[in-house]
Amino acid sequence: MQIFTYAPPSVPWLDIRYQDRDILVINKPSGLLSNPGRAANTYDCALTRLLQRYPEIILVHRLDCATSGIMVFALNKKAESNIKTQFQNRMSKKTYIAEVLGQLNQDQGVIDLAMKADKIRPPLQEIAEDGKVSKTYYKVLERRETSTLVELKPVTGRTHQLRLHMLALGHPILGDEFYGDADVIAASNRLKLHAMSLTIAHPFSGKEMTFKSFHPFQ
Repeated sequence: MQIFTYAPPSVPWLDIRYQDRDILVINKPSGLLSNPGRAANTYDCALTRLLQRYPEIILVHRLDCATSGIMVFALNKKAESNIKTQFQNRMSKKTYIAEVLGQLNQDQGVIDLAMKADKIRPPLQEIAEDGKVSKTYYKVLERRETSTLVELKPVTGRTHQLRLHMLALGHPILGDEFYGDADVIAASNRLKLHAMSLTIAHPFSGKEMTFKSFHPFQ
């Protein structure tokens, strides 16, 4: 595993995809933290960039720094509470696209493996029978020469769930500096994991809304 170095991309500074009085949706680039860490050099992140323009903005969920794609933020306390409840009760629907090492044998399936934090190697996670229930549906989209493009639909939202579940199948996500070996890391200059779509009920109207950002793994 490589030591984490933080060099957030500056272009685009913010990729805003939707905004109304209650919510704001961005397409987060790979390499940008969702919110600040403890270190001073992690201040620049999606949340602090948005706060400069929208002082009322509230973080309601996160994407890993290396993961790109759709993120929703709340613009008031009522919206924050509503959306967080949707995530906690698994009412939201998330679809990710990943490019993984090797060829998957099955066209689709489900990974149902409990997870917990790795106390020896934070912030890593590990598969463990005494961990929290973690479930992911996967479907092959395209088989490439040495890799496979897959659609991932997590039922739960555990830290590093998709990374660890694909690793458990024997197909780590390309560019994964946390869980990949030297060949996996060298295969891509970024983690090939993208949050392609997010469906939630609008916190005010209750109308189902889906936000999408096509994956960049051509």
